[in-house]
Amino acid sequence: MKEKVLVLLGATGVGKTALSIKLANRFNMEIISADSVQIFKEFDIGSAKITNKEMQGVVHHGIDIVTADNEFSVSDFVEFAKEKIKEISSRGKIPFIVGGTGLYVKALVEGFNFGGTKKNEQFREELELLVKNEGLHALYSKLKLLSPSMAEKIDKKNKVRLIRAIEIATFGNEKKQNKSSEYDFKLLSLSLKREKLYERINSRCKQMLTNGLVEETRALFEKYSYCQPMRAIGYKEVLPYLKGEISEQEMLELICKHTRNYAKRQLTFMRGMKDIEYFDIEEDGYYEKMEEEIEKWLKI
Repeated sequence: MKEKVLVLLGATGVGKTALSIKLANRFNMEIISADSVQIFKEFDIGSAKITNKEMQGVVHHGIDIVTADNEFSVSDFVEFAKEKIKEISSRGKIPFIVGGTGLYVKALVEGFNFGGTKKNEQFREELELLVKNEGLHALYSKLKLLSPSMAEKIDKKNKVRLIRAIEIATFGNEKKQNKSSEYDFKLLSLSLKREKLYERINSRCKQMLTNGLVEETRALFEKYSYCQPMRAIGYKEVLPYLKGEISEQEMLELICKHTRNYAKRQLTFMRGMKDIEYFDIEEDGYYEKMEEEIEKWLKI
């Protein structure tokens, strides 16, 4: 029998963390975080990282596993997740993947094969030089020539993903899919009307500043300078404020705006995935319905 793996998706700020703890306790599960920033140690406030108190004793994997002077890719996550799924299942528990980084989940669920393309440091240095001399748009133009289909799907402003995409388009094919998954996945997603979701996002962004986001970013930048998680929403907007280039209010507005835009992209991304069951958190009895679906899947 295939190992059963539960997956909880949803836009940032919709309430995945609190619900995941409730479900994990109910069904004897251990959580694997699928968040591309929470994997980094010390990046706590800007990533809305779950605290030990909030975990309520539920075992979590994929949080604080690397330092910011390292990079962590989609293929790294898939390898890590597979290892943890095996470990958790061997203990008689259900692996429970929770997160908002859709590409992480999609790569695992759809069985992307990463075997053919290794990182090429010399090639990456050449691409970094291209960015320095000609700007980020030069990377996108290069990718568009190499692979128009990859260029259509990528974030034009994400240098890390652009470089990796060019590397793949040049040396191999990362997204070769297996015909069938080796796991029995159950995909659930929380949903909320966009206006209310945006209200939650704005409130959470303000709370991050109250919790010390500026101080955290200053300390991390002094320690690591420009690194992979420093390019994440919540951190990259604080840097121009620290340099005196924008006001505190402008910084807050940018964090809120970029987080709302990210949530919108997450929703679009999920619509491109198959077999997701959606649950509106404002609908009466949504949690009970979710429990029923999981029970049927587990055949309890």
